[in-house]
Amino acid sequence: MSRFIRSAAVLTLSASTLASLSAMAADELHYNQISLRAEVSQEVARDKMIVTLYTEAQNADPAKLAADITTTLNTALGQAREVKAVTLRQGSRNSYPIYDNKNQKITGWRERAELRLESADFPALSKLTGELLNTLKMANMDFTIADSTRKASEDALLKDAVAAFKARAQLATDALGGKGYKIVNLNFNTNGYPQPYERGAMMMKAAMMDAAPAPEVEPGTSKVTMSADGVIEVQIP
Repeated sequence: MSRFIRSAAVLTLSASTLASLSAMAADELHYNQISLRAEVSQEVARDKMIVTLYTEAQNADPAKLAADITTTLNTALGQAREVKAVTLRQGSRNSYPIYDNKNQKITGWRERAELRLESADFPALSKLTGELLNTLKMANMDFTIADSTRKASEDALLKDAVAAFKARAQLATDALGGKGYKIVNLNFNTNGYPQPYERGAMMMKAAMMDAAPAPEVEPGTSKVTMSADGVIEVQIP
């Protein structure tokens, strides 16, 4: 019986010792640690143009309405496919009933279908847009940053952010009189990449587009920022 009690006491002591060592290790882990933040930024050109066109009509016969919308859209798609620099995407298509004044009886149907055009070749897309406005209407014209441009800018900003963080870490170490530092953790965050930047519908006269040059567009730039947030441990002599 006494042996069991002594063994239990030894186990209790061992557990207590381990807990103390863990607490000491935790305290040591955070010893001389400093949280730092560094930011870098650059202006990135919005180099992708996005134009959304649509056709809309109404008819008492929903089948005829759908056929007319499909014909108009297919004609525009065939014309747009001739321009190799432009990527085509069909947007939303929906129809809904039209009711009488008492809102009880369906008197007809209205349908709308969208066509989305994307390109880095602004003159080509502007010219095509003007031509398609003979049969379609414009919902909006947007500008954004292409995926390849985004990746390149992120790679460049990452290198700059690391350099900025290391410079700040060294500055903090020198201010504390440390002989060096080590990075405990480091996280990166990027912001500023825009959603498509809407400029609104271009007020073009479709009949004039054959004789007039394609309109000039100015997409502008976006300020993109990358932050480096991390913790360093300063080695104090």
